[in-house]
Amino acid sequence: MEKTPATRELVPAVADSALALSSHHLRHDALEIHEPEHDALLYVVAGSGALTVADDRAGLEEGSAALVLADERATLEPGTGELVVLQAIVGPAADRHAPLGMREVVVDVDAASASQATGARSFRVLFGPHNGSTRATLFLGYLPPGRAPWHYHLYDEIVWIPKGPGRVLRRGSEEALEAGTAFRLRPREEHVVENSSRDRELTVLGIFTPAGSPAAAYVAPEP
Repeated sequence: MEKTPATRELVPAVADSALALSSHHLRHDALEIHEPEHDALLYVVAGSGALTVADDRAGLEEGSAALVLADERATLEPGTGELVVLQAIVGPAADRHAPLGMREVVVDVDAASASQATGARSFRVLFGPHNGSTRATLFLGYLPPGRAPWHYHLYDEIVWIPKGPGRVLRRGSEEALEAGTAFRLRPREEHVVENSSRDRELTVLGIFTPAGSPAAAYVAPEP
């Protein structure tokens, strides 16, 4: 990935995880994306533009997601205003899921089917084994006011918050969740993501590996 002055590392790579997360703010110049060994999953936070992968060119709008597979060359171009894009990379150490459908390059959140998770929580899967992402799943989760029970996942995950307020509680610590907050959850790390609002859903963008279902959670004892 080419670094530019408008690129910010949100969740840096660590030795024992296949995942990392950055953001790009593009106004005029295009961004070339080429990860020889890493898949790249993109999510448009704001603005519009276009993504070209090989000979395929597709428009991007707020809420669009895109997949650039390892060793593909892609060009990300802003439209008339600023284009803000998150880029998650997934390294070769990630276990691969068997492909379950045809590869897609760009999807829109409104086209992703909604599914139910724990309680009143729901999610939309943007990329996963069903459309070409065999290393990781990218999804949007929707949390009603309140909190779920303490739980953990078997997958390694990075979460980004489009808009707060909320909290993430871990054993012995808690962190406020505001717009732009990003954090990592390790496999089997017990936690609670809480929606602190009285009357609004809390949206979370998550990427995890190995790929699978965002609803796969295991209840942990209350502290």
